[in-house]
Amino acid sequence: MCARRRDAEGTAATRATRRAELLSAIAGVFADRGYAATTVREAAEAAGILGGSLYYHFDSKESMVDEILSTFLDEMWTDYETVLAAGLDAPQTLRALVHSSFRSIENHRAAVVIYQNESRYLAQSERFQYLTASQERFERTWKGVLAQGVAEGAFRADLNTGLIYRFIRDTVWVAATWYRPDGKFDAEEIARQYLAMVLEGLQATSPHRSS
Repeated sequence: MCARRRDAEGTAATRATRRAELLSAIAGVFADRGYAATTVREAAEAAGILGGSLYYHFDSKESMVDEILSTFLDEMWTDYETVLAAGLDAPQTLRALVHSSFRSIENHRAAVVIYQNESRYLAQSERFQYLTASQERFERTWKGVLAQGVAEGAFRADLNTGLIYRFIRDTVWVAATWYRPDGKFDAEEIARQYLAMVLEGLQATSPHRSS
């Protein structure tokens, strides 16, 4: 590889790293203050640069939140698709999806909070229609796993899958509002304990019930 090409690739990598750092800081302020309430100047201050300098990296506030959300969702769906393609039974799939979800919270906590709080507002714009599509796909995915579990005899048939889906969705993703990487429990341990509670209630036959 010639020196010029190495320099160009090094510069591109540096720019990508810097862009990711800026977006991480901006995502934090959007999550804390709200997207609509945050000005470009406040976003720039959070990123440690002047307001005008922010436009060197992004053409608008919409572009910033778009990249924050699309990056989070692209990674989440890549992980979900890997789980779904593995051909696991329903309990194993549910476990893997919950662990994947908590990894998303660990890696993109601010983006998850923005997604929860701002999706309805942002989806009024054609640019953010993918948020609604993602929510619908998310619901189909989880309900499908729950229905599979009932069909396999692994999950209780007397429980409504729609209600179970909402319970799992809300209890898992609301963790983004309080989860901290330096907290007492890491994401994997929280996922493990959540699953212990959820799966015991879902199982068609409780492991603690005598036969």
